[in-house]
Amino acid sequence: MIVADHLRKTFPGKGKKDAPVVAVDDVGFQAHDGQITGLLGPNGAGKTTTLRMLYTLMKPESGRVLVDGIDVAADPTAARRALGVLPDARGVYKRLTARENIEYFGELNGLDKATIAARIAVLSQALQMDDFLDRRTEGFSQGQRTKTAIARALVHDPRNVILDEPTNGLDVMTTRGLREFLGRLRGEGRCVIFSSHIMQEVAALCDRIVVIAQGRVVAQGTADELRARAGQDNLEDAFVRLIGSEEGLHA
Repeated sequence: MIVADHLRKTFPGKGKKDAPVVAVDDVGFQAHDGQITGLLGPNGAGKTTTLRMLYTLMKPESGRVLVDGIDVAADPTAARRALGVLPDARGVYKRLTARENIEYFGELNGLDKATIAARIAVLSQALQMDDFLDRRTEGFSQGQRTKTAIARALVHDPRNVILDEPTNGLDVMTTRGLREFLGRLRGEGRCVIFSSHIMQEVAALCDRIVVIAQGRVVAQGTADELRARAGQDNLEDAFVRLIGSEEGLHA
């Protein structure tokens, strides 16, 4: 389980006299085990900044993050062990094969060779990587790089998984396979958080949705709850209504 509690993050303005830019302002939500929680919002809403605070890459100026009860600020190393992360940057080591990329991260997490090999076998089958597992990653398609990065993030078998726009740039079939994989993670009782600005993706996958706009949480709940709150019959119209209300307040 991951808890975000009153998170705030600002960045310096462009000029010395410019006011700081508020990227995340009092964001709070809970992501439960055995559920997929989606962060939904337009580009620039603060989704990636929020995720970076969850997985210890950034420190919030106020608020706190708990990962399975571990305070991220107090013990970031322990929190990282409980997390598997696909960041917005998908870099893989081009001179290594997909298998070698995954093995390296397994070693960084302190796993022995037998455990790493067993995990790679499971992940390769689940992500349909067998046909390129032992090829160098240089020249990989976007889908192959993403699958390698996801396997790398999950090699240590974390209970909590954070994915930043995992289907970005993927073709239809790869996206479909990835959705099935995320459903499998949920079925295993893991806590899954992913960000997206694609409405259909969130509607199809998520048990709960956190809508972020202008760095704030404007609504959260199930798809049905969000539709009811906005008074709309479909999620897209509900999203537009909720986002429009927030942007109107900050105009």
